[in-house]
Amino acid sequence: MSTVTATLERGTLTIADQAVQRLAAHAVREIDEVGGAAGRVLGVSLGAEDPDRSAKVTAHVTGGGVTLDVRLSITYPASVARTTERAREHLERRVEELTGLTVTRVDITVTALHTPVAKSRRVE
Repeated sequence: MSTVTATLERGTLTIADQAVQRLAAHAVREIDEVGGAAGRVLGVSLGAEDPDRSAKVTAHVTGGGVTLDVRLSITYPASVARTTERAREHLERRVEELTGLTVTRVDITVTALHTPVAKSRRVE
């Protein structure tokens, strides 16, 4: 059996949008100074923006490509421009590594800037 025939007999692999969304949301957690975003319904925030929460990711898979729409927060005083560019590059690389899909576009919305959580000092 030739390689072409074997490939045709195996069929195709389809990766669901939700699977890519979860992988991308996990990949965002790997980036320093990036946190999550509150869920929204009709543009209204459901809860507080939280740096410990997962980023919100929407993925659209078409053929061998995927587009990502990401909502995240950034820890102040990190540069928004540099942090979002780092996030975009990381998402492109990780999603391609994990799925084999080509990331054709990553749109990022920064929903909040968080101050770093200072550890309280105790005097005994």
